[in-house]
Parts: sequence; C-alpha cells; structure tokens
Amino acid sequence: MTLPGNLMTTAMAVMPHTDVDQALKTALSLDIPFWPQLPNYSYYEDMYVQAAEHFPGILLDIENKTLRFSMDKFIEEFEETMSHFEEPDYFDVSPRYSAVYHKFLDIDLTDRPAIRGQLEGPVSFGFNILDQDDRPILFDDTIRPFMFEIMAKRINVQLKRLKEKNTNAFMFIDEPGMQFIFSAMSGYGEQKAKKDLDLFFSTIDSPKGIHLCGNPDWDFLLGLDMDILSLDVYSNAEIFASCAKSIKKFLDKGGVLVWGIVPTGIETFEKENLDLLAFKLKGIWKALDKKGVGIDQIINHSMISPATCCLVNQDKEKTVEKAFLLTKRLSQTLRENYGLI
Repeated sequence: MTLPGNLMTTAMAVMPHTDVDQALKTALSLDIPFWPQLPNYSYYEDMYVQAAEHFPGILLDIENKTLRFSMDKFIEEFEETMSHFEEPDYFDVSPRYSAVYHKFLDIDLTDRPAIRGQLEGPVSFGFNILDQDDRPILFDDTIRPFMFEIMAKRINVQLKRLKEKNTNAFMFIDEPGMQFIFSAMSGYGEQKAKKDLDLFFSTIDSPKGIHLCGNPDWDFLLGLDMDILSLDVYSNAEIFASCAKSIKKFLDKGGVLVWGIVPTGIETFEKENLDLLAFKLKGIWKALDKKGVGIDQIINHSMISPATCCLVNQDKEKTVEKAFLLTKRLSQTLRENYGLI
C-alpha cells in the first residue's frame, strides 16, 4: 500500500484526557485516527507500561506508578513467556493495559484513508527501564536482543489487528529516547544501534515508522528501513531542513513525513496563529525546494500534526484540543493553497 499524504492530519498518541470517550472523539476528528494513550486516566495506559506487558522480569507498581526490571524475576518468568512465543495474540495490548485500544477496535473505521497504532520502541524502553542495579536494560547484552524481538512481535500483532479494521493501517514506533544514542554519555553507541535497528526493522511488517519529538541524528534516522517519520519540526526546523539529501532519498523511496508544527503547550500555543504556522512550514519547504527536494514531492508525501504531546498543561486537555482544531484548519488552508481541494 501507499501511505496517505497530501497534507492529511494525524497526531501523536499520548493525550492528557481522563475521559476515554472524549479522547477517542478528539482522535477521530483527524483524517488519520489512532487509539489514544491516556496515562492520566490510568497508569496502565502509560506508553512504557503498555510496552512492558508480558515482558519477563518487569516490576510494575500501579499504586506508586513505578516500572522497573529484576534479573531474578526475568529468570523466573522467562520459561512462561517462551511457552507463548508462537502465540501472536499473547503479545497484543490487553484490555487491562488499554481500555482505549479495545474501544477503538470496536469502531467502524473502514471509511478512513488510514488508521494508526503505536508502541513504545525498544531503544526508549531500554533506556527508561532500570534493573536492580539502576542500570538501563538496553545496556545488558543478554536482555537487549530479547527485548528487540519481543517488541517486534508486539508491533506486528497490533498492526495485524488494525489492518482487520482498515487495510491502510500503519504503526508508529515511539522513540522519544532515540536522541540519546548520539550522546557521548549514552553507553549505547550509534554503530551498535544501527546494527540492532536494522535487524529490528527487518522483522517488522510494513507500513511502519518512527515518531519522536526530540532531535536525533536525522541522517541516521532517515536511513533506517521505515515508511514514515513523524517529528517535531516546530522545534527542530533548521537542523532538519539541513538534511536535504537524506530527506530527498527518503521521499524518493516512497517515505512519508509527518510535520509536527502546531505547539500544544499553553504558552507556545498562545504565541502562534494559523498564518504564522503556515508561513513557517512553507518556509521550510521552500528551503528544501532550493536544495532539490521539490515542493510537489513534499506535499504528496506529507501529513500535518501537532508538534508534541503534552501532559503538563494546567488546563489539562483544553489547549491540546485547540491544537488539534488548529491542525485541521492549517491542513485545510495549506491544501487550498497548493490546489489539493
């Protein structure tokens, strides 16, 4: 399949809502809907917790909202996990870990141009989950390859479920920690990451891609075997636009970019408006056009989204919902500007 482009709208999954139905309504308001992740509704709905389901060795404390790893517990539970290793449904997100996901699957989504799911990626998961020695499990040469394999199974079974609802379903692998690979202090270098990620992506069904809000090595990221990249271009416009050759190569192979341009934090959102955001985005595209990445190609292979998720606003979901509305208006304006409607 070819992923939709033409400046359609989607968004990242983490949302501040505590009302499941309202969160779903907001997600469904965009062209490419998704199932929201609602950590303020339940700690089970946290993206790291959802990725940890059935992962041997996990110490989950719902009451205190902590998630850790124990090697002793891993050894105890490993055999049980392996007994289910050839059962794909075992690795899907269960109703306990997401009421939202299963409500989403109950909706008729056949008329949408596409739908989307997501799972926390292995790099971010591995950086975030600490073992009994307060060491990220990503650094453990025994746990790391197993973790990549488990995450691939979880992504593939979710994509299969979503494709039953809409044949144009695709997956985001959420990797907020990806930028730390390129820090001298990471302990997990670029060369090792490239080898692991190449193998990881080779085991994942398409269409798949990465979503992140940070600032990694964009040339590295655009060179991975993925179909779609979602980024916060509002904060990273200049450095991303400097990677024109890699962007061109990614688009030439059919890749799609999701331009996260509408801020969701209260202060930044109030500073912006439709015209300013359209001007900023067009400016990036014009700069790329001068470097050989044609605007028509960009538009055909692009979606529009909010810049980031946001859980810290004092007004809870209000500004985020305003950002979703502005994303829709921006898409409409740009589509009119470029003759798509």
